[in-house]
Amino acid sequence: MPFVRIDALGTDSERLGALGRAVHDALVETIGFPSDDLFQVLTGHDGVNSTLRYGGYLGIRRDDGIVYIAITMRSGRTPDQKRALYRRIAELAHAYAGTEPRNVFITLTENESADWSFGHGVAQYAPGDADTL
Repeated sequence: MPFVRIDALGTDSERLGALGRAVHDALVETIGFPSDDLFQVLTGHDGVNSTLRYGGYLGIRRDDGIVYIAITMRSGRTPDQKRALYRRIAELAHAYAGTEPRNVFITLTENESADWSFGHGVAQYAPGDADTL
């Protein structure tokens, strides 16, 4: 149940799809999510009507190949699991979409079971007395 948002500058639907697959495959491999657990928003920015901004923070030389990846998932993963996830996303983004690893910016936000509803207005991971699946 990760929710993933990917924003990429100057990209087409093929590259967006490849980036989505890279993130999904990395989540399955490193964290152990089921392969059918896929919730993503993929957005391309043309640099005119919408754009992404970046700098050289921490001495990383980014360019217009920048990709922002925001992942929200339930808490409980170790720092080692998170590091493995970040590394694998960068590797697969390069392999699948040609994105330089230096241009892969990832943020991970954790929350709790009650913070999710997958449909029907029900907190499937933390149902109350009135909730049904």
